[in-house]
Amino acid sequence: MVEPLSALGSAFRPGSHGNFAHGEVVNLSETQPGSIIQASGWRGQEKALIAAIGRVTGLELPDGAGGGIARDTKHAFGIAPGRFLVADQSDGLAAELASAVDAEIGTVTDLSHARTALRISGVRSEWVLSKLFALDFSLPAFPLGAGRATVHHDILAQIQRTGDAQFDLYVFRSFARSFWKVLGHAADEMGYVVK
Repeated sequence: MVEPLSALGSAFRPGSHGNFAHGEVVNLSETQPGSIIQASGWRGQEKALIAAIGRVTGLELPDGAGGGIARDTKHAFGIAPGRFLVADQSDGLAAELASAVDAEIGTVTDLSHARTALRISGVRSEWVLSKLFALDFSLPAFPLGAGRATVHHDILAQIQRTGDAQFDLYVFRSFARSFWKVLGHAADEMGYVVK
């Protein structure tokens, strides 16, 4: 299998960057999932869509926008009423999900080549993200598995908490390099490691 090309290009510079005087490092990385899918249910078909996602992925999604689940290599979360973002580290999820979601339930769109998946982790990850987005990133307000769709200066970001101190961010591939630089600038004050 050919390794996918990163949209980050020369902006992806592994190693340590910024001010480490505080000793609280933030880690930044690109996750490159094999499948990034948007599944949308027609009005009244949301529960059927959630059930189809569950059958294909094994993920038990809560009903409602913003709810989600993150397990091992598969993640899913609500990005709007009746609309979910589903990511898997393996390829082929779009075809599997499309066969489980018929035209009566909704639609499945493969966004694998249209989105870039970034990860921020570390004890100060909430603090860094709060510099960019008007959201409450604390664990009670943004629980494990939950997701939010928001913007930073008109750049759409779909964010999911995938660990106690870890978030995955999905941005348009065409804006990925610019957003990566902004994320680095926001983390610069604490110091960050690109992995």
